[in-house]
Amino acid sequence: MRALRTTAVLAAPALLGGCDWVVMNPSGDVARQQANLILWSTGLMLLIIVPVIVLTLLFAWKFRHTNEDAEYQPDWDHSTGLELIIWSAPLMIVIALGAMTWISTHALDPYRPLGRIAPGQRVAKNGKPLEIQVVSLDWKWLFIYPEQGVATVNELVLPTNRQVQFRITSSSVMNTFYVPAMAGMIYSMPGMETRLHAVLNKPGRFEGQSANYSGAGFSYMHFTVDSVDDAAFAKWASEARSAQQRLDMPTYAQLEKPSEKVPAIRYAAVQPQLFDRIVGMCTKPGETCMQATMMKDGAMDPHRDSGHGMTVNDSGHMRGSESKGALQKEPEEKGSSPHRNAPRAPAPGSSKPGNADNRSMTAADPLPAPITGLTAADRS
Repeated sequence: MRALRTTAVLAAPALLGGCDWVVMNPSGDVARQQANLILWSTGLMLLIIVPVIVLTLLFAWKFRHTNEDAEYQPDWDHSTGLELIIWSAPLMIVIALGAMTWISTHALDPYRPLGRIAPGQRVAKNGKPLEIQVVSLDWKWLFIYPEQGVATVNELVLPTNRQVQFRITSSSVMNTFYVPAMAGMIYSMPGMETRLHAVLNKPGRFEGQSANYSGAGFSYMHFTVDSVDDAAFAKWASEARSAQQRLDMPTYAQLEKPSEKVPAIRYAAVQPQLFDRIVGMCTKPGETCMQATMMKDGAMDPHRDSGHGMTVNDSGHMRGSESKGALQKEPEEKGSSPHRNAPRAPAPGSSKPGNADNRSMTAADPLPAPITGLTAADRS
């Protein structure tokens, strides 16, 4: 048993040497900067952790019970030099971590267009990013290429060393779009659009996945990511345009249904504004897009001079009613109703200290007689 344990320990470095820690060895500049941030943060924190561990072991050894040569100072309680080290070192590290966090948070903002493609290689001023619209479905990924006019399922092809702008949403539940070799994970949410700017600097095939549990088929929400040169990308787009299927609304309605282990699919054409309708949650006939609802709610009210937008509840034609919203009614149309803050007469019993009404502390006014079953005469 001891020989087996020793063999396992000795073999572990060799086995681990075959592992590829893609997060710390990425192929995209954004992911590389994020990995460097992890390394720098860990190194700064180790400047405190390592000395503390070493000193703890050193003190335990030096002042052990059997060491009679250790200096005994029972009255020692302060050292200015030691206090300076104890407080200044962590303070400087916290300042350094704070500065790194502030700079990297702005530099690596996923909504911010890239400032560079690689170290020392700035983005060309006239360089247009490749736009890809990403939709997380149950349980697969849809990628729409507006510029190329094609779409794919569970297949993402990117040109090497070109900035990519991902517009991300979901058709049902929250998911996470994550290509470890390219950049950090970004959430996809129904009715919302998130964005990511990233780049792949090395050619090859990588893995993408969902990193947020979304149901029974979550384990199979993987897709391939191919990084190719410009010529190969143009050839791939041309081949995709010759596919048999077209992604129109009926096709999307079928694709949206839950399914697992879906193979790669290509669509030769995509219905215009499909991604916007997915974001607006109006892919079915007769549904009103959220964009239209918000535009109506935010439109200027012609009946008011205050400049306020149209009231949210003034949407009768969309909800089966033609009634006007309360804020649009004239005072004589509203009527009145009793409420708790309306002026009222003095509370019963306020001028009679011995009155039975003073015994109830639950409300300023008594409950109606039909509820209590008592009349005013019975209570007096």
